[in-house]
Amino acid sequence: MNHRRQLFGLVGWLAVTLVAAALGARASISAAAFYGQLAQPTWAPPASVFGPVWTFLYVLMAISAWLVWRHGGWRANRTALGLYVAQLVANVLWSWLFFGWKLGAAAFADILLLLVLIFATMLAFARRRALAAWLLLPYLAWVSFATALNHAVWQLNPAQL
Repeated sequence: MNHRRQLFGLVGWLAVTLVAAALGARASISAAAFYGQLAQPTWAPPASVFGPVWTFLYVLMAISAWLVWRHGGWRANRTALGLYVAQLVANVLWSWLFFGWKLGAAAFADILLLLVLIFATMLAFARRRALAAWLLLPYLAWVSFATALNHAVWQLNPAQL
């Protein structure tokens, strides 16, 4: 694969991933204010932590998908990259369920599905390129933490969520 095609692929996966991030962010426009009004567990991070963490994770995710794509493109990696896209959809949906529509139970169900999809994506990526799977490990760890936080916040705020 030539350098131009490699660069195009990297930019493409960054674009796909960052579009998903932007769609999720759209639902989270008033997230800081809403999140600040909710009862929180003592271990909840401040709202200011989420933006930098997610930015870092989205970049790692895009690089991970690109590394898999480099080995045969979409056609050779349809299942692995399809799982990647599916987890992006679940990721975006969570922001809308939790922040946009304030549906705590549905957001919790979605984040559980997201965990399964991330894990499945990691397994599929590992078959193609081990580094691609390892790059998703911080994402899996963060979403695992976010799952516990989602549940705790939902349970502490039944009237708002």
